[in-house]
Amino acid sequence: MDEKYNFKQVEKKWQKYWQEHDSFHTEEDPSKEKYYVLEMFPYPSGKLHMGHVRNYSIGDVVARFKKMQGYNVLHPMGFDSFGLPAENAAIKHGIAPDKWTWDNIHEMENQLKQLGLSYDWDREVQTCSPDYYRWMQWIFIQFFNKGLAYKKENPVNWCPSCQTVLANEQVVDGCCERCKTPVGKKNLSQWYFKITDYADRLLEDLDHLPGWPNKVKVMQENWIGKSVGANIDFRIDGTDRVLKVFTTRADTLFGCTYMVMAPEHPFVKELVDGTQYQGPVDEYLDRVQHMNEIERTSTTKEKTGVFIGRYAVNPVNGKKVPIFISDYVLMGYGTGAIMAVPAHDQRDFDFARAFDLEIIPVVDPGNPDIDVNDLKEAFAAEGTMINSGQFDGMNNRKAIPAMIDWLNENGVGEKTVNYKLRDWLISRQRYWGTPIPMIYCDDCGWVPEKEENLPVLLPTDVKFTGKGESPLTTSRTFGECSCPRCGKKARREMDTMDTFLDSSWYFLRYCDPKNEKQAFSREKTDYWMNVDQYIGGVEHAILHLMYARFFQMALHDLGLVKDQEPFENLLTQGMVNKDGKKMSKSLGNVVSPEEIIDRYGADTARLFILFAAPPEKELDWSDTGVEGSYRFLNRVWRLVYDFVTNYDVKETAFSVVTEDDKKLNYMLNTTIKKITDDVSGRFSFNTAISSIMELVNELYRYKQHAEINEPLFCAAVTRLVVILSPFTPHICEEMWSALGHTESLTEVGWPAYDESALEQDTIEIIVQINGKLKEKMQIASGLDRAALEEQVRANGKVQALIEGKNVVKTIAVPDKLVNFVVR
Repeated sequence: MDEKYNFKQVEKKWQKYWQEHDSFHTEEDPSKEKYYVLEMFPYPSGKLHMGHVRNYSIGDVVARFKKMQGYNVLHPMGFDSFGLPAENAAIKHGIAPDKWTWDNIHEMENQLKQLGLSYDWDREVQTCSPDYYRWMQWIFIQFFNKGLAYKKENPVNWCPSCQTVLANEQVVDGCCERCKTPVGKKNLSQWYFKITDYADRLLEDLDHLPGWPNKVKVMQENWIGKSVGANIDFRIDGTDRVLKVFTTRADTLFGCTYMVMAPEHPFVKELVDGTQYQGPVDEYLDRVQHMNEIERTSTTKEKTGVFIGRYAVNPVNGKKVPIFISDYVLMGYGTGAIMAVPAHDQRDFDFARAFDLEIIPVVDPGNPDIDVNDLKEAFAAEGTMINSGQFDGMNNRKAIPAMIDWLNENGVGEKTVNYKLRDWLISRQRYWGTPIPMIYCDDCGWVPEKEENLPVLLPTDVKFTGKGESPLTTSRTFGECSCPRCGKKARREMDTMDTFLDSSWYFLRYCDPKNEKQAFSREKTDYWMNVDQYIGGVEHAILHLMYARFFQMALHDLGLVKDQEPFENLLTQGMVNKDGKKMSKSLGNVVSPEEIIDRYGADTARLFILFAAPPEKELDWSDTGVEGSYRFLNRVWRLVYDFVTNYDVKETAFSVVTEDDKKLNYMLNTTIKKITDDVSGRFSFNTAISSIMELVNELYRYKQHAEINEPLFCAAVTRLVVILSPFTPHICEEMWSALGHTESLTEVGWPAYDESALEQDTIEIIVQINGKLKEKMQIASGLDRAALEEQVRANGKVQALIEGKNVVKTIAVPDKLVNFVVR
C-alpha cells in the first residue's frame, strides 16, 4: 500500500478488476431472496451531469449494501435512446441519428464505469436497438388486439413554414422554435392508447403503494382528476341541438348566466356559418389556434371571447342565457362547454365583468364581510341556497344530490364521473423512434404486421430536412408493402411511437435482455419483479410513472406478468443546485462530473453528493464540501496505511479490557447498527456517513491516547473499510487488499453488530440552563428522570450555575440532557 492516496491509479485498477472478474453479473437463484434496485435510465446526450451522479450513486449504495446483506441483487443499466435530439442533430449537422446516438451511448458507458457503479452490464438495453424495439412493436400489437390502441383525428401543432408537426415543447410563445413562424393547428389522424380505461385502477392502486412519496401520489391523483358530478343538458334555442356540460356543482345551476364553448367545439361552425357572427368567430378561432393550453388557462390573462349569436335554455328555470366561445375553455376536459356561474368562480366573474353579463349569487355564506348583492369578486359557494327556487334554504352540499335527482327525474341530466386524464396520444411524426407496426389496406383497414416479420426496421434511405411530414415518408422502400391479411398492395404507418412507450416496460426487459423469442420470460419476471426500489427525479411523477403503471396493468391483464404495479418503493431524489439555482448551461453554473473525477476521484464525488443532503432534498453544490470529502478519504487512507505499517494485520478474537477499549467497541458497534438502519430503512446516507466520520475520529483518538489493543484495533479498522465500501468502493477495495484479504469486497458480507457492546456503564449527558449548553457530565447510564436530576444537582459546577436563581422548571431526558429553566 502506497503512503499517498493515488486515486487515479486506485480507481482504474479496481474498475478493471470488476470488469475482468464480472463482479456484478447476476443470475436467477431461487435459493436466495432477490432485490431489484433500479435508477431511471438516461437519455444518451453524451455527457453525464451531477443529477445523474446523484441518482446513480444513491442506487449503487443500495445495491452494494443489499448484496453484502446476502440478497441476490439485480442492478442493471441501459439507455432511453430514441428521441428528437438525435433527429435535430441529423438536420443541423448531417449526422445520422443512429451514429450520433451510439457515439453518445459509448461515451456515457465509459463515464458510468468511471463512477464505479455496480451494474450488470450484460443486461444493458438500448431502446433504439432492433432487438428491443422489435418487442416494443410486439407489445403494441397485443394492445391493439386487446382494443387498447385505436386511431382518430385530432388537432396538432403545425408550422406552416417548416411544413411539419411540432411537439408542445417545440412551440415557444406561440411560434415555431426553429423559424419563429406563428404555429397553427391541423387535424391529423393519430394513434392513441386507452389509458382512460385504467383511470380508476391507476387511482385506487395508489392506496396500495405505501413505499411511494405522498407528493407523487397526490400529483398522480390530480392528473387523473376524478370528479363526481352531473352531465346537464342545455337546449340551444331555435335548434334541435343540446349543449351538454359537466359540473361538480349542480347546486349552482340557478346562478348560470351564460355558457362558454371551447373554440374547437364541433357545434361552433355549425351555429355561426352564414350568420353575421361568422366573421368575428373565424377571426377569434384563428387567434386561439396559435396559443398553447398553459397560455389559454392562465388565471392572470385578460379574459377574451366572442358571442356566437345563440342562446341556451337553463333547464331548471327556462331562462335563456347567451353562448360565447372563449380560449379559457378546452375541448380536452369534460364536454368542451361550461355553464358559467360568475358569482362563485373568479374566471367566470372576470369574464362576466368584461362582457357586462349578469351575476346572480345562489349561495349565502352567512359572512357579514360578503355583500351578496354587491359583489366585488367571486366567493366560494358554501352555505345556504338562495335565488334557487324550490331549493332555497337548503345547505348547498345537500342540494347537490337533490338537484341531480331533479335533473334525472326530468330527463335533463344525470350523475356522472369525469376524469381530467385523457387517452394517450402515442403517434409522433418523427424518424428516430419505434415504427408503429400497422399497415393500411383499402379492403381490410388497419391491420397489424405479422409477428414473425418483426421488427419493422427503420429505413436508412431517408432525408432530414426539418420540413414536411415524417422523414419516413421520404424513403422509397419503407411505405409500400402487402396486406398481412389479404395480401393486396397496402401501405405502412408513417408515424413512430412516443418515446415514453419505450421507458414504460424497460424494467421488464432487464429481467431477460437476451431473449430472442419473447419480450421477457414470465419465469424470470416472476422471480425479479416487481422492482423493490426505483430511484429517479420527481419531474417524472406524472408521465413516465403513470405510463409505466398503465403498461404493467395492461400486461398483467394479458397474463404476461404477475404484478399489477411495477415499482414497490420509489425514491425521488432532489435536484443539484449551485449558487441557489438549478445547474444549467444557460446560467453558467454547471459543474462537470468529469472535472471533479479528474481532480478528486470518483469516490470523492460520490461521498460528497451522498453526504451533502438527504437524498430526497435539494443539494447545494459546495467546492469546499468536495474538498472536505477528499480530505476525509485521505484521512481514512492514512489511518489504514499507519495500521498496516505498524501493527499486526490479523483478525483474531479480542477482549475489551480498558475504558478506552469499551468506548471504541461501543462506537464501532453503534456505527454499524446506525448505518444498517440508515441505509436499509431510511436511505439516510448523510447521517450514515456522518457516523463513519465519528468512528474515524474515535480511531484516531484511540490510536493516540490509549494503550493499543491490537485485535480490537484491527477489527475496528477492518470493519470501517467494509462499512465505508458501499459509498466509496474503489478506495475501500484497495485498503481491503492492503489489509491482507484476497477476495474482493463484492464477495464480503455486511458485518453484524454486538448488541451487548451497545450497552454503556456510563454515558455523557449535557446540562443546559434556559436551553444553552453549560456543562457535560459522565454519569451512570439508564437513570430515570428523578435520579438523573438528583445526580446533576449534586454536581458542584451545576450548583454554582443555578445558585441564587429561581428554578421554575426542570426538564430531564434520560441518557441525554437536563435543562434548568430559571428566572
